[in-house]
Amino acid sequence: MAKDNISVSIQTIYNIINSDTTGELMKHRRHPNFKRRPKGQPKPTKATNIANRTSIHDRPKEADGTRFGDWEMDLIVDSCGHAILVLLDRLTGFVLLERLKHGKKAKPLAKVVVRLLFGYRKYLKTITTDNGSEFAAHLDITAGLRMKGLPDVTVYFADSYCSWQKGAVENVNKLIRQYIPKKSNFNDFSDEYIKNVGRKLNLRPRKRLGFSTPKHEFFKQIANFALAS
Repeated sequence: MAKDNISVSIQTIYNIINSDTTGELMKHRRHPNFKRRPKGQPKPTKATNIANRTSIHDRPKEADGTRFGDWEMDLIVDSCGHAILVLLDRLTGFVLLERLKHGKKAKPLAKVVVRLLFGYRKYLKTITTDNGSEFAAHLDITAGLRMKGLPDVTVYFADSYCSWQKGAVENVNKLIRQYIPKKSNFNDFSDEYIKNVGRKLNLRPRKRLGFSTPKHEFFKQIANFALAS
């Protein structure tokens, strides 16, 4: 609507949703149960479980979400130990999803990350994640994505209890939960369904992208890279 110069107040939309006594409209909000919480003070990291861990404080200042090729990585899990890998390009919001057949095991996870990002490795600059033991094989990711003539892709680790340091992927996790609710068993969803969730998110217009889509912006960046080289 904004592209067509049609303006509707956000507050007007929320007023209509909140006045619906059936609660049906509320269920279709992006985050139906969202409640804003005050951001706490950063805590120093206590992570000691990952060998050769590189702190987010050593990440280049340029990796602030304003350049192409800086990714965030996370898992969403269910109560049965099943896991879905989430990879997100910070600039465009382009997301890759895949169910992990071996759950949270680090070595198999690293192989999936390499496979999903391998075709884009010439554009990769950094990957940021948390201190879960499932990311302990981060050096396998670096080795698998190594490309002659380019710097290695380093995996950087956020401070403990500071999920906001990888806020982009945390936000997209909430969007994924619209399609794969909490307390659900991931085995109730097919691999194709899970991948289709990623496709839907990549085709969702975003206000911060000028109502363009993550897919369009992601491949536009790749096209620009090709032209520049």
